[in-house]
Amino acid sequence: MIKYIIRRLLIIIPILLGISLIVLILEEYLQARSGLRFDGSFFVRYIQFIRSTLHGDLGRSFATNRPIWSEITQRFPYTLMLATTSLVLSVGIGIPLGIYAATHQYTWKDNSSILVTLLCISIPDFLFAMLLVQLFSVKLGILPVAGIVRWQGWILPVASLALGSTAVIARQMRSNILDVIRQDYIVTARAKGQTESRVLYRHALKNALIPIIMTVGSILGTSLGGALIAEVIFSIPGLGSYTLTGLINRDYPVIQGSILFLSALFCVVILVVDIAFAFVDPRVRSGFIRQRKRAYVQNLRRYSYDAGKSKTL
Repeated sequence: MIKYIIRRLLIIIPILLGISLIVLILEEYLQARSGLRFDGSFFVRYIQFIRSTLHGDLGRSFATNRPIWSEITQRFPYTLMLATTSLVLSVGIGIPLGIYAATHQYTWKDNSSILVTLLCISIPDFLFAMLLVQLFSVKLGILPVAGIVRWQGWILPVASLALGSTAVIARQMRSNILDVIRQDYIVTARAKGQTESRVLYRHALKNALIPIIMTVGSILGTSLGGALIAEVIFSIPGLGSYTLTGLINRDYPVIQGSILFLSALFCVVILVVDIAFAFVDPRVRSGFIRQRKRAYVQNLRRYSYDAGKSKTL
């Protein structure tokens, strides 16, 4: 297991170095088009860029002249709050909906849930957000149009961001349940006379939830970098709206710092998900155990062969 974690950690290093290299190349290309000259070779500038990034120095904004790192740390909690709250809502609705659809397969209830999830996946986030604003803010007037001064201001952005994630989790959960309940151990549990609810929640659900970990981790990583639409529409001072402002103003240090931060954050989220998946799924652990046994057997055979060869000589 330790070897697996170390391997996953080592994979992140070249990924982040590749992202930083691409970002620096794009920045220097844009600056070269502006007629700026550079001091030193590209390799020296890249080493300086990596060194300053590791020290938390992402430069200053062209528009505000404020340190980009301080701006990111001030705005990221809003993005984190929005992404995690919408994820909790998606999991809380998507998993029960997927279980309900799987336990009523080929009925009108299953067909209705499939239709609803397909509709939710098909509707763009910005369109659903505008519909929510039109209904609950303009027509009914029960929720604020924008702003997060009060806790009610979080309802619409969280709901708009959770729409597609809920549908994805529900469809994944339905597929997992239908795949698990066809396994031999489920048939054996039913043959022993256990009730259907006991078979479902004690045996099937535990194994069906394992692939959901990867789905939830991917959704969280994507939401942290993709909450831009909800932040812009509902005037949330998060990292997404900060990045969009940098794009509009052609504030290259802001774009560069935001991309690096979000890329590193996504890699960390995926790493945590992989480690959690390895702890939950015994197949990952058994895979590494088999690798160690195979290596031990190969070394033992090689030692026996060398020993026998030395005796013949």
